[in-house]
Amino acid sequence: MNITIIGASAGIGLETVKRGLNRNHSITTLSRSEIEIEKKKSLTMILGDATNKADLLNSIQNADALIVTLGTRKNMKPTTLFSDFAKLIVEIHREKKIAIPFIFITGFGAGESKNYVSWLIKMFLKYLLKDAYADKTKMEEIITNSDLNWTVVRPGRLLDKELTEKYRVENKLFKGINISGINRADVADFLIKQAENQTELKKYIAISEK
Repeated sequence: MNITIIGASAGIGLETVKRGLNRNHSITTLSRSEIEIEKKKSLTMILGDATNKADLLNSIQNADALIVTLGTRKNMKPTTLFSDFAKLIVEIHREKKIAIPFIFITGFGAGESKNYVSWLIKMFLKYLLKDAYADKTKMEEIITNSDLNWTVVRPGRLLDKELTEKYRVENKLFKGINISGINRADVADFLIKQAENQTELKKYIAISEK
């Protein structure tokens, strides 16, 4: 299938590109910077801005699924990147009625999940990641109030380890949920498999090591 990945130059996005190619999909990427990866016939890389309508339309024109892994890297400044993207993709959907899976990465601590994080993570969210997570929450609200075929994925603390394909998936919040770290490669595995078969339609998914 043809999978478009938005924000694919690093982190979860880059791992998702690799996982999609390994599972024999055709991958189109949209990112502001070059992706350091071996070029393949099944990989189309577009340099552009996810909040630019023409760039976004170009990247999704042949997509069977869309995975959104936008990030600000280590930039802690206030941002509207996530909510601006959400507004734009909803606008495009209103015009074109795109009936494909839309899988969005935010983070455990966005939205209602902020009430279920550990004390330490609460401190990070309050003092270091407050602005980014506030805008991720706005993105969630915009997307989940639309009629897109959405899934929101909230991984725990991201780790750089090898793919295991063994992780815990929770689609409800509960006391003691204990969402801990997870490999970026395993998050990517889950995203690609949801693009292939969207079993968690219209759900918020927390994902963690087992």
